[in-house]
Amino acid sequence: MKTLRLVACAVVCAAGGFAAGPPATARQSARYDLLIAGGTVVDGTGSAGSMKDVAIRDGRIAAIGRIPRSQAAQVIDAAGLVVAPGFIDVHTHADNLVERPAASNFVRMGVTTVVAGNCGTSALDVGAALAALREHPAAVNFATLIGHNTVRSAVLGSENRAPQLAELLRMRSFVWKAMADGAIGFSTGLQYVPGTYAKTPEIIDIARVAANAGGIYTTHMRNEGTELEQAIAETIRVGEATGERVEISHLKVDSPSRWGASEKALAMIDAARRKGVAVKADQYAYTAASSSLGIRFPSWVLEGGQARIAERLNTPATWEKIKVEMAGLLAERGLRDLSFAVVALYKPDASLNGLSMLQVAQRRKGSDTADAQFEAAREMLLEGGASMVYHFMSDVDVDRIMRHPDVAIASDSGVLAFGEGVPHPRGYGNNARVLGTYVRARHVIPLEEAIRKMTSLPASHFKFAGRGVLAAGYAADVVVFDRSRVADTATFEAPHGYATGIPFVVVNGVVVVKNGTQTDARPGQVVSNSLLQKK
Repeated sequence: MKTLRLVACAVVCAAGGFAAGPPATARQSARYDLLIAGGTVVDGTGSAGSMKDVAIRDGRIAAIGRIPRSQAAQVIDAAGLVVAPGFIDVHTHADNLVERPAASNFVRMGVTTVVAGNCGTSALDVGAALAALREHPAAVNFATLIGHNTVRSAVLGSENRAPQLAELLRMRSFVWKAMADGAIGFSTGLQYVPGTYAKTPEIIDIARVAANAGGIYTTHMRNEGTELEQAIAETIRVGEATGERVEISHLKVDSPSRWGASEKALAMIDAARRKGVAVKADQYAYTAASSSLGIRFPSWVLEGGQARIAERLNTPATWEKIKVEMAGLLAERGLRDLSFAVVALYKPDASLNGLSMLQVAQRRKGSDTADAQFEAAREMLLEGGASMVYHFMSDVDVDRIMRHPDVAIASDSGVLAFGEGVPHPRGYGNNARVLGTYVRARHVIPLEEAIRKMTSLPASHFKFAGRGVLAAGYAADVVVFDRSRVADTATFEAPHGYATGIPFVVVNGVVVVKNGTQTDARPGQVVSNSLLQKK
């Protein structure tokens, strides 16, 4: 294991070390602010790495090549390490970044830019959200989408009906204002209330507003298993109708009865791209998903807010109907009960966190039958619901999706509070897991391809100009890692564990992780819609 030490620049740096640079008088005349020296530079394009130095000045990459250390105020000795562009996570729920600006779970796994507002949920006032982050910067760069569920809720609440013309116009206006204020696109969450009640023409109509402003369309599709192909077809139709770039969020096959369907799904994406639809996807490197408890109930149960939900759940005949439908939906997926579901965060009773619904039923109902699990789920939904982890995917599908050249790597995580609940481990380990497990241990994809999927691929599709590649003039977002040691430590049973083997992370030229420890620096910038925003 390499020992990382802080040393003076006049002394030869230990491998992976950080040098303070020349004396203060010399630093004032140094040509570069920071030099990352002697590492294997993998530039993010997919090209093979080579040993080079990366010089940084004024937050940007100034030069790449063989550069004397004496020309830099500070030096990171990256000998034996990989130097790559900072990772770009285009599917996060980091909408709470202003409250947790350290973003440690992201930073510590090499992520330097996050995209929030996914799955149809975002700030309604995007301008205010971005202004708050400009005033109080975070450790990472931040971009946001405007969410359809947020916009629809502001106009229609959780009603299950089509909007009237005036309501549709109001939704359009919310999206247009968000795009003008800096949103980078429009997102949907079509498995969630109220987005699930929207028909395709409504989605197209509103998505076109974002498209006309140069935005991207991202979607948590209507179905990710039993009707996967139909959902992809709908997504492609939105792209065809609007001319918009399209991102399929967290592409997966979430039903054991459909395992293997990733082959058909990827073929549909390829066919659409050949026809000119700019559709790509992202994924996380796990066979479990995470979402709300409510998503396991028929969507009509969730209409109208908590009071209406409680009325349905507390009416015996209606509850019996709900249980029959729940069992039917599970059977279609190839599942017999809710034992695949594990509680991530249940605020009314933290002792349930980490338990499967089978275990919850045993504790609360004294039985582990499917009916007892449904009854336990009913009680939890009445008490406000829970965040859940769902184990229902296959390694074969995850591997196949990862090998596809147009699928980026994204965590689907929020900014986590260390030690709170039993969340999905992807929030701490996703990028490191790809590098450690899928690249080094299992050889699913090569290192250079993994880095491309985390950097230039998402940057290009989301049109993040000047990011995602190590090249002169680009933003100095850089991650330095040990390819032989990088790994995820977070597990489903013990998810609060930071990635290892990533000693340095640089955001806009400022070191935010030094010798494996996060600094107090908050150099993150707002990344906004490049068509409408010139600042």
